[in-house]
Amino acid sequence: MIPARHGGNVWQLAKAASVSVKKLLDFSANVNPLGLPDWLRITIDAAIGDLVHYPDPGCAELVESLAKHHGEERQSVLPGNGSAELLSVIPRSIDATRVLLPVPCYVDYRAVAESAGIEVVPLRAEARNGFRLDLSLLIETLRARDLVFIGQPNNPSGTALDSEALRGAALARAESLFVVDEAFIDFSQGVASLACARPRNVIVIRSFTKIFAIPGLRLGYALAAPEIIARMREQLPPWSVNHLAQRVGVAAIEQGAEYLERTRALVSEQRGRLSRALAAIKDLTVYPSEANFILLGLERDDLDAERLAARLLASDGIAIRACANVEGLGPSYFRVAVRQAEDNERLCDALQRALNPRNARCRRASIARKPALMFQGTSSGAGKSLLTAAFCRILLEDGYRVAPFKSQNMSLNSFVTRDGGEMGRAQVVQAQACRLQPDVRMNPILLKPNSDTGAQVIVLGKPVANMNVERYIRYKPEAFIQAKQAYDDLAAENDVMVLEGAGSPAEVNLARHDIANMGMARHANARVLIVGDIDRGGVFAAFAGTMQALGESDRSRVSGFVVNRFRGRAELLDDALAWVLRATGLPVLGVVPYLARLGLPEEDSVVFDQRERDSGPAGDGAVSIGVVQLPHISNFTDFDALESEPDVWLRFLKRPEQLDGIDALLIPGSKNVMADAAFFRESGWSEAISALAKKGIEIVGVCGGFQLLGKEIDDPHGIECAKRSERGLGLLPVRTTLEAEKILCCVEARHLGTGYYLRGYEIHHGRTEVACASAVIERSDGEILGVRDASGRVWGSYLHGLFDADDFRRFFVNGLRRRRGLEPLASGNRYDIEPDLKRLADAVRSNLDIGLIYREIGLR
Repeated sequence: MIPARHGGNVWQLAKAASVSVKKLLDFSANVNPLGLPDWLRITIDAAIGDLVHYPDPGCAELVESLAKHHGEERQSVLPGNGSAELLSVIPRSIDATRVLLPVPCYVDYRAVAESAGIEVVPLRAEARNGFRLDLSLLIETLRARDLVFIGQPNNPSGTALDSEALRGAALARAESLFVVDEAFIDFSQGVASLACARPRNVIVIRSFTKIFAIPGLRLGYALAAPEIIARMREQLPPWSVNHLAQRVGVAAIEQGAEYLERTRALVSEQRGRLSRALAAIKDLTVYPSEANFILLGLERDDLDAERLAARLLASDGIAIRACANVEGLGPSYFRVAVRQAEDNERLCDALQRALNPRNARCRRASIARKPALMFQGTSSGAGKSLLTAAFCRILLEDGYRVAPFKSQNMSLNSFVTRDGGEMGRAQVVQAQACRLQPDVRMNPILLKPNSDTGAQVIVLGKPVANMNVERYIRYKPEAFIQAKQAYDDLAAENDVMVLEGAGSPAEVNLARHDIANMGMARHANARVLIVGDIDRGGVFAAFAGTMQALGESDRSRVSGFVVNRFRGRAELLDDALAWVLRATGLPVLGVVPYLARLGLPEEDSVVFDQRERDSGPAGDGAVSIGVVQLPHISNFTDFDALESEPDVWLRFLKRPEQLDGIDALLIPGSKNVMADAAFFRESGWSEAISALAKKGIEIVGVCGGFQLLGKEIDDPHGIECAKRSERGLGLLPVRTTLEAEKILCCVEARHLGTGYYLRGYEIHHGRTEVACASAVIERSDGEILGVRDASGRVWGSYLHGLFDADDFRRFFVNGLRRRRGLEPLASGNRYDIEPDLKRLADAVRSNLDIGLIYREIGLR
């Protein structure tokens, strides 16, 4: 331990070390496209806090872990300060007369041999063979006491030898020493390590830095015969491996298996795609690779790799590795890294423009990314939807053509567009903020939950299938292709895009197959604002925790934070905002106040628990309308217009005991009407609703609620559940059959009792027999959309949005007023969300740093 008198200084140094190490780790995505794994980040943070301990000079715990991992004795393992340090001591530890170098190869091999004063003999691999070493030539050339360095895979060519053939060569030349450098082997799926069943004349060198994405934390190790390891150890300085690197190494061995598999799978997939894309570019030769990089040859007399590298760096900020200093290559060769798909695409586009500007001109225009801002949240319900709508309106007011986009929305509230496509209701509001017609491209993937573990999957407005979680994860890549195309098409038509994320990007269990948050931000090249709801509490910890859970490349996309729904004076948060800046390095770009009774449709049923929808007007001047909170409730926004009326108290009811005192009961839509019919019967709702009907209380069912009012619901195709039939409430003389084909259409209709015209949309699988019932709503083509019972007090309809019509809504409310003994009102509110959109946009504009955000996304 460090003496206590020095403790204060040491802790200051530890804090400084924490900052320095984390800055170094920000480059981890340059080494492994997956970036630094979360479990390793946690290990590093814990180790930084323990820097007051001296490192173990013998690396006992690390050696023990490595020996156990490889099935070796401890005396055969030697950690070092990076694999480069171990390579440097080998020539000084071995009595070698020559060093054979299969070229091209890692430039340090020659450097360490020459520094030891040993003759170097190059053994050239030919380009026509992909720079693959000829093992038979190697065996012929080797003599006793020769030392040979072999990259497996080779750096910079990426080629790898057959492991069994390489082992055979070592056995055939037992009097020579083979150094097999496996620094990049973990990026390959098909190359076996020589660490197991290793001949005694083989030294295997391994690296943690590259595969585990820890540049700056130097850590490697050698596996060899104990007598070789002993001589190498004598050449190393004491305290070679620092405490932090030792802790990281142990964690990597114990916890890294799954991360390694993911890395290999990703690199293999992206390497293949990148190789094919590069091969399609004129004047490039692509060499086969087993590593996380690819060697290329430039077939141009007027341009070499050094000048190409300078051009790419200046024009696109892309760095490639020119290989003019690599023996066996020359000025026309360069190496590129295999990264995530978006970066690989950028590289190919940049190379195409640099090498073939005329052919690339049209493509450059088509792939140019429009300025884009994305609102992501610390959780669901943080306010992303409304802030997206607000920013859409702000951009529109500032003269930009703007469109909203949410790649995947899990929502119970949907809408049908003019051309019969289904999309999330939140994106409809955002489209209105942009003064655009709703377009399914704004929400290409809609998930409508119909059970605890499943949902109906809707892509570009049309249902695909009901899927459980596992099936949807398998389907996601296909869906994401369509989502990205939808985004590209929308972006091409507008000046700027405003995207909304889903849930939180910090849901690490979803990160691997994310298509809604950072996955979409990467495609759009969007800057990201993280939104937190301070009304829930814990917002500042949530900001810091979200950043901690993100990988380096994703953290670099975040421009700052937005505190949402604050009740009070913003200056009271000054200390907390300063803390966020210190903890994350990013500013809070605004504090949006809590906006009471904002009459905009809510994103989802989560609002029932977080918003006091039961706090409307009460007393003698208002009517009380209850809405049954079904377990699978959908499209509850059908009743938002009623809530806007000054004389309506709208109450969402969870239990039948809450029915006392209501003047009307509304039964909303359902995403699983079969399950909700069973719920009614088992929970006492059926008896309670029937009792209301006998009292003459008005009962209205919309869509699924209409079906529930009938006698029976049949599901012969098993669309919603395995059970094929359920009893309804029996209050309307109708029977419904769920069919495979979903009806999706916008409609105009008429209320037959008053003649009032209605507009809305249909979304349902049900076909309802209404022959014996009295029609109450009729579509413009004469088809019956709703029926009533003999009293007229129980009725239902398939028409979503029927209460949006001002005249009909006032007629309905006044009927309730009369039965309550109240005078009807001549008029009520005009249902229009435009004033609320303006109120929202004004509040956000006043409280966010709009100028800075514009600069972040490349505007102004």
